[in-house]
Amino acid sequence: MIKFNRRSFAALVLGATLVAAPAFAQTGTPHLILTLEDGVVDIELLPAIAPKHVERVVALTEAGEYDNVVFHRVIDGFMAQTGDVQNGDSSDASYNLQMAGTGGSDMPDVEAEFNSESFQRGVLGAARSQDPNSFNSQFFITTADASFLDGQYTVFGKVVSGMEAIDALEKGPQEMNGAVANPDKIVSAAIEYK
Repeated sequence: MIKFNRRSFAALVLGATLVAAPAFAQTGTPHLILTLEDGVVDIELLPAIAPKHVERVVALTEAGEYDNVVFHRVIDGFMAQTGDVQNGDSSDASYNLQMAGTGGSDMPDVEAEFNSESFQRGVLGAARSQDPNSFNSQFFITTADASFLDGQYTVFGKVVSGMEAIDALEKGPQEMNGAVANPDKIVSAAIEYK
């Protein structure tokens, strides 16, 4: 039997804490940093109200999945949608505009995390199909008041700077529900903790 005195026990606990530290090395609030052709967009993610959505976007971003993905649907005075990591990569030789916006990642869908945040200008929302629990990788950024979406789509972030780059995105015609023929893209995406 091994005996520990207080000092050796404290050293053992401290050693275990130091070994575990890298798993908790990220401190602060995660920010999704989108480098676009017209500037950089800094989006504060909101894990306190939508932890599963934030976790998914962080994982996909850190895997480089959002790099070169287009804003396939941009409706003037409403929102800009992107994040189809399956069909939206503009650097892929098989890229097809008609397919952009129809796919997601290889991960399972995420259940809705509805909250009391309102869809105002600069809010990050989870794109989904008719099923409220079908968020996978696509998201949208509102460019105007869209409070009619409150309680129907999950809010999981807010733009803190760079809305001018979102405003500058190529818009799609209304008769095409905002589908963009010559879409702008996310040049690169990164996660920073602030």
